[in-house]
Amino acid sequence: MDATPDLPRPPRVPVFNMPAVVTASVGILVLIHAVRQVLPDVWDITLLLDLALVPARWTLALDPDRAADVIRAAAASGGGALEVEARKAFAAYLVADPGAMPWTFASYALLHGSWAHVLLNSVWLAAFGTPVARRCGAWRYGLIALVSTAAGGFLHVLIDPLSTVPLIGASAGVSGLMAAAVRFAFQPVEMVGPAAVPWQRPVPTRLQTIPELLRNRSAVVFLAIWLVTNLLFGLAALPLGLSDSAVAWDAHLGGFVVGFLLLPLVDRLGRR
Repeated sequence: MDATPDLPRPPRVPVFNMPAVVTASVGILVLIHAVRQVLPDVWDITLLLDLALVPARWTLALDPDRAADVIRAAAASGGGALEVEARKAFAAYLVADPGAMPWTFASYALLHGSWAHVLLNSVWLAAFGTPVARRCGAWRYGLIALVSTAAGGFLHVLIDPLSTVPLIGASAGVSGLMAAAVRFAFQPVEMVGPAAVPWQRPVPTRLQTIPELLRNRSAVVFLAIWLVTNLLFGLAALPLGLSDSAVAWDAHLGGFVVGFLLLPLVDRLGRR
């Protein structure tokens, strides 16, 4: 006789506790970087030239008379003699072929400079893209990420129009999703029932207004930490040797602001 009590089966914990669109986003970023590792250098450089966002390319496309300014800026950049010559050669290439590439305002987010770069962005994308995708659905999640990416690139071009350094990385889009999540993620979560597990808890239905966010200590602390660390890391990473190239803090900021402001509009659009 079996004396074991008939207990309910414990809930199964999902291996990937993310919406399919977020899992696919992370997978695409990692796959693209993995493929780049095995591409011949010539192909990888061509991919970089076709997909990365180069501010000087847009400056020259809009105002070809600034060619001399672009070359001077490339020559005035710091670094060794070999680096300076390489930048001048690339600037001359841009001057000779100044055509605008509109898709690069989005495609630059698909490329990353290192495994650490792509994995860090993937972790943040998983953490903050997940609540946004659960609340908004796949297409509105994608819209926020895409518009934030383009806004980050636009602000970067606006602030540093003569730069010949290619901008790559999904950080602007991730920052936009992070800002969107701030609008609702710091509200108290209501339980479905006493036995509800974390992935069965609903996300809050109402967005917090800006005054409410400013009264929410958790949200304010998060925003302050994000802004300070982003600015400090962006301005000090290269001088302190924490990164091989300057961090595009302005692209992060542009994506964050647009994601913060865009979510209420997108949210209302989906609830009509």
